[in-house]
Amino acid sequence: MKCKDKKIRVLNLTLTVKLPMPQEVSNVYFIPGMAADVSIFEYIQLPEDQFLTQTIPWKIPYKQESIEDYAKRMCEEVKHENCILIGVSFGGVIAQEMSKYLNLKKLIIISSVKSKYELPKRMKLARKTKVYKLLPTSLVSKVENWEKLAFGDFAKKRAAMYQRYLSINDKTYLDWAIEKMVCWDQENAPDGLIHIHGEKDIVFPISNIKNCITVAQGTHVMIVNRARWFNKHLPEIINDNLH
Repeated sequence: MKCKDKKIRVLNLTLTVKLPMPQEVSNVYFIPGMAADVSIFEYIQLPEDQFLTQTIPWKIPYKQESIEDYAKRMCEEVKHENCILIGVSFGGVIAQEMSKYLNLKKLIIISSVKSKYELPKRMKLARKTKVYKLLPTSLVSKVENWEKLAFGDFAKKRAAMYQRYLSINDKTYLDWAIEKMVCWDQENAPDGLIHIHGEKDIVFPISNIKNCITVAQGTHVMIVNRARWFNKHLPEIINDNLH
């Protein structure tokens, strides 16, 4: 039997394949707490395909510099529009002041306060009596080894942590920062602010705090000793509030 040759016609087909859009990477800026070095964020690790993290160290304030002017100077360190700004403790206060001069995607404060009404009674009293002016801040820079002043294993561990992270001991900065914290006058939180607070915070007791994400057993220094919690939840907290 003879085989017949068959002509096969190949059709040129153009296929359109929709590829997923590359995920936008958000710039995240962290501001540490009062007198703290940016190393307090050393254990915070956000997904690199979603976030590019940077830290903003403290500047030494000018003589009689207002908190507004100081915030403007701190804004000079923010190199990206529409970024995410995260501040811890007094850094949360400064972040809120900075937000007045920046276009932010999101503003987050941790272990901080949103207004003067959330300050503890002792700070309100210090403001009224001006007793904060009597604090011996000049002694801080002379304490070279906090561990020698601590008693007990727990106290020594806490002292070692403070010595490691609380490295900004300039008297000009400390006097200025304490006054600006105690005398902060903000009445209303910025729109869209996200507040994360520990239920065991003794600096800013949670009993004074309204409308926050509560971290069980979280202390004032939870950005250091509860870093795993933040690594797990911070990305979803940011993303849930962006969409």
